[in-house]
Amino acid sequence: MYQDETLKCRDCGNEFVFTAGEQEFYASKGFENKPSRCKECRAAKKNAARGEREMFAAVCAECGNECQVPFKPTEGKPVYCSECFAAKREANA
Repeated sequence: MYQDETLKCRDCGNEFVFTAGEQEFYASKGFENKPSRCKECRAAKKNAARGEREMFAAVCAECGNECQVPFKPTEGKPVYCSECFAAKREANA
């Protein structure tokens, strides 16, 4: 029923493919309009609207290295750097 369609991004002007699967998804959600931006421009617009993330300095409770985290650390609760956090998550999976 649906066929891949080539569209032109209104921001960067590059062509992108609106796949049959994406069209089916849009229809299932009740969307009537086709996307007007490519994936990269949609992501850039979304991130720009969100604004810059505030980062906080912390010391990793596992390895002791200084790191930056996207939340204000709470006294008495451990904070982990991204590497130690990923290792703990993998160990618990």
